[in-house]
Amino acid sequence: METITINVDRRDIKGKGAARSLRRNDMIPAVIYRGGESMPIKIPKTEITKFINTTAGEQVMVKLQFSDGENKFALMKDYQVDPVKRNLLHADFFEVSLTEKVKVSVHVTTVGEPIGVKRDGGVLQHVLREIEVECLPDKIPGHIEVDISNLGIGQSFHVSDIKIDEEIRILTDPDGVIANVVAPVIEEVAKPAEEVAAAETTAEPEVIKKGKKEEAEEEK
Repeated sequence: METITINVDRRDIKGKGAARSLRRNDMIPAVIYRGGESMPIKIPKTEITKFINTTAGEQVMVKLQFSDGENKFALMKDYQVDPVKRNLLHADFFEVSLTEKVKVSVHVTTVGEPIGVKRDGGVLQHVLREIEVECLPDKIPGHIEVDISNLGIGQSFHVSDIKIDEEIRILTDPDGVIANVVAPVIEEVAKPAEEVAAAETTAEPEVIKKGKKEEAEEEK
């Protein structure tokens, strides 16, 4: 697993006012969580923004390097952005030990065009986009690729079909469907109103009027 180094510093002053002051000085407030405890830190805006932009959708371990020489390894837990201006506001990290296994969600991507789509006109459905795994932090895959090129109509690629390093344990239900190919839905073309009306008229029973001679013969 790739490890990216980010320079950080501890911050002693908390609160919204202090956070706004940091952002005005191109620093982003953040927190490191570990075992019920938390440590407030600050990160240069350029470094944390670059990290987020280059690792979108990937699980990447971070080496948080403090100015006093201390280092902490962590995974990004979450980050918040301004809903209007889209500026980065805050980030959360979860500290990890390189000798302790962790449970994380990993993004699943598909590669290849299913034969059921390419040849037979089927429709691809990507069902599960993430799976949960357990492993040591340095074994966490950035993402998992699955080849679905052999899927025909009516076939599925299950979690159990994923080939992965034996040091990584998949926790998601093995019967879970990653992707499948279904037959296209053929919609019946509606008939014009004139044709429908004509058909209904034709379908009405025909009434035959009897002549006077026929009526007289029946009365005998």
